[in-house]
Amino acid sequence: MTGYSVTSRETTAGTLTIELKSVNSRFLDLQFRINDELRAAEPALREAIMGRASRGKVECRLSFGRKAASGSTQALNMTLLATLTRLQEDVRRQFKDAAAMSVNELLRWPGMLEETEITQETLQADILALAATALDAFVESRTREGAALQAMLLARVDDMEAIVTRITPLVPQAISQFQQKAIERLQEALGLVLQNGASASPVVSREEALERIRQEVTMYGIRIDVAEELSRLSAHLSETRHILKKGGQVGKRLDFMMQELNREANTIGSKAAVKELADASMTMKLLIEQMREQVQNLE
Repeated sequence: MTGYSVTSRETTAGTLTIELKSVNSRFLDLQFRINDELRAAEPALREAIMGRASRGKVECRLSFGRKAASGSTQALNMTLLATLTRLQEDVRRQFKDAAAMSVNELLRWPGMLEETEITQETLQADILALAATALDAFVESRTREGAALQAMLLARVDDMEAIVTRITPLVPQAISQFQQKAIERLQEALGLVLQNGASASPVVSREEALERIRQEVTMYGIRIDVAEELSRLSAHLSETRHILKKGGQVGKRLDFMMQELNREANTIGSKAAVKELADASMTMKLLIEQMREQVQNLE
């Protein structure tokens, strides 16, 4: 799912900034944009992000802006100072009247003042502290989007449960009507055959033929009965609702539930004997597809 946060922190040497942003992805894909001097912090940042996110294409930007040199962050280059002192003494031994270098000249000598070195340990600690704050804000933004996605998915579950409630009473009625029409048509066709073949000796009696018709129609009625599929569909919808309300890492479990819902909706469509059931199957498949697209964004 998508998320964004940016956090900065002032240190004695400069300003650290971490920016986190993510877009939808079924898996966790981490990308880092880090200054070379901070590259050593990448493994720790990777571990921290993986501990808080399991899905999404996450980009982490880490930058460090050094402060302008100041007295509190500068120190004398003692090696250079010792070298200049030795050289000055050598010169003055050769030239007795040569003037000694002033303090101002020494301080302005290239390289005499250097910034206090920032230890990697100190910098690493500052980065990890900043990352914790940035991840808190990042996860909070993803949580807000997750709440919106949860509401949308629950609304789709409500829509599908309403469809199941509406079409469930139609199933036995549809089967009965289909069987009655099929028997009437087959009886009509059988009557024509018996009339045309009255002069010949019939292979089976009319009563045997009618009984065979009833058996075949009953068997076909069983094949088009979707009551079991509707029952399983209701159970899957209840489980989907339970997963969404329970929260936590629900993405992979909901992926599986979408497969099961789609399987039952497809079966209902293939077995539908009346238009109402076929239309209901199509509507449910559209709702499931809408849910599937969003489920892939959830952790």
